[in-house]
Amino acid sequence: MKFKLFKADGSSSGERDVPHFPSLEEGRGVDALRQVIIAVRANLRQGNASTKLRSEVSGSGKKIHRQKGLGIGRAGDKRAIQRRGGGVIFGPRPRSYNQKVNRKIKRLAMERALVDQANSENISLIEDIEVASPKTKLFNSLIGIIAPESKKILLVSDAFTERVGLAARNLAHARLGRAQDLNAMDIVQADRIIISLKGLDVILAKYGNGDSASDDPKVAQEPVKEAVPASDDVSPETDNEESAEAEGENEETNKEESQS
Repeated sequence: MKFKLFKADGSSSGERDVPHFPSLEEGRGVDALRQVIIAVRANLRQGNASTKLRSEVSGSGKKIHRQKGLGIGRAGDKRAIQRRGGGVIFGPRPRSYNQKVNRKIKRLAMERALVDQANSENISLIEDIEVASPKTKLFNSLIGIIAPESKKILLVSDAFTERVGLAARNLAHARLGRAQDLNAMDIVQADRIIISLKGLDVILAKYGNGDSASDDPKVAQEPVKEAVPASDDVSPETDNEESAEAEGENEETNKEESQS
């Protein structure tokens, strides 16, 4: 897959072919991407909404007035759920909204997000993300050359210098992200992604499809059997014949001795 390549100052440097960029069949990984996005949003919830039950509301449990003889409706204590200031039934309680996502689902969702952004031509490459001084004006002019009309820009690299961090922190439409810490939500939210060459190496090492069977350490070659050198001794068949003759001679000698 080919991407536009820019120099560190923002000038165009042609295109770069990335053969091992993730690739998926049409429609594969869409459900995984949806599941991961829902999980990321759910994990951001604090889950601290709370209401008080009837037993937790302050107030007396005494009956407000007697049951009969007043010409009004029956009533219990003032902590009843139908009264103002009373308890709340079936209200929210503090709980965890965290959702666990399997590692393979996360990987598939990340690949789907990268493939969708690449097919939409929203990914560009840059040789290095660097500024001469920690000035927001310099950093804004750099991303303005590469993505002048984008409102949500994600810049990806393996690491950022302190100058880049100071220059980018005041820009609301730009966000820095390390390649090893990205998730599918970060990729989907951006309408333009600028990846450095070092950051691209990290992404390809984690999500690339350039593995081959020859590079797999699990594929071990069968050991070559060494040839047994031929010996100069007499063959085993000859040895067996000689031993049989010797035994025969010994038996004849024993018979002659016994007769004598």
